[in-house]
Amino acid sequence: MIKKISIILLFFTLQNNWAQVIKTEVKDSTSQWIKVNKVGLDISQISFVNWNAGGNNSVSGLLKGNFIRSYVKGNFHWKNELIGRYGINKQEGQEMRKTDDQLQINSTFGYRTDTISNWYYAGKFNFNTQFANGYAYPNTDLAISKPFAPAYVFVGIGAEYSRKDLNLNLYLSPLTNKTTLVFDQRLANQGAFGVNKAIYDSNGALIQKGENTRTEVGILISNQWKKEVWTNINLENRLSLYTDYINKFGNIDIDWQMQLAMVVNQYVKANIGTHVIYDDDIKFKEERGGAQVIKGPRVQLKQILGVGIEYIF
Repeated sequence: MIKKISIILLFFTLQNNWAQVIKTEVKDSTSQWIKVNKVGLDISQISFVNWNAGGNNSVSGLLKGNFIRSYVKGNFHWKNELIGRYGINKQEGQEMRKTDDQLQINSTFGYRTDTISNWYYAGKFNFNTQFANGYAYPNTDLAISKPFAPAYVFVGIGAEYSRKDLNLNLYLSPLTNKTTLVFDQRLANQGAFGVNKAIYDSNGALIQKGENTRTEVGILISNQWKKEVWTNINLENRLSLYTDYINKFGNIDIDWQMQLAMVVNQYVKANIGTHVIYDDDIKFKEERGGAQVIKGPRVQLKQILGVGIEYIF
């Protein structure tokens, strides 16, 4: 037992020293690149033995990563971000189920005319998809989403207001192209995620396949803000609003994420988060008698509460 404890203490000591060395090297480097890497794992487990109130044994895990590469030189800045999340849950008597799934790439390039202004001429690229199939449980025969089904690509130009002292970024684009990708033909034939669906004759024979892409041009407004609201408690807010010029102008797609991160120590952190999505092109599917029934669009809400280990290097 004492030997195991000694090994654990030695591991954390070496890990801490390694982190300090990395931080020193980054600080002393003459490179214009700023690098931030965060990886984390949240795990929750509950089990019962002769528990009078009843309950199901379960275990959940969430693996997450956030990698940032920023280049700053003179009046130019270029920020790149990769976000990945994947969570699963296993309950007694049920198959393993997905709880979280996100793959996102952000890239923003900006130029300002002087060193005083906080406004930049900016171009922005954003890509969103997922790692694995999604299902309307308990039906695991027909996926309601897949990798690249959907995937969203935003490319636009506009202006960015950036304040490092406030950890605030506001991006305004009057011209943004949004491309929706549905690279699964069954979902494309259904017209999922807003693509044009397949055409059938009166006998149900396929005349024309559903389209795999949909292109829109509209207005994009996005915001990112971070603030330490209390000692070791940080609030991060991300909001994206988009409306298409041609198809239902004024009908706004909303993607809003808010997270409260609480630092326990150098490695252990707790977080509470919400994610709200509304997209008129995303139709809700529900199970009725073993069959999927497509309904109208609805507000999507995800709430996250986790405690786990996070390592920054």
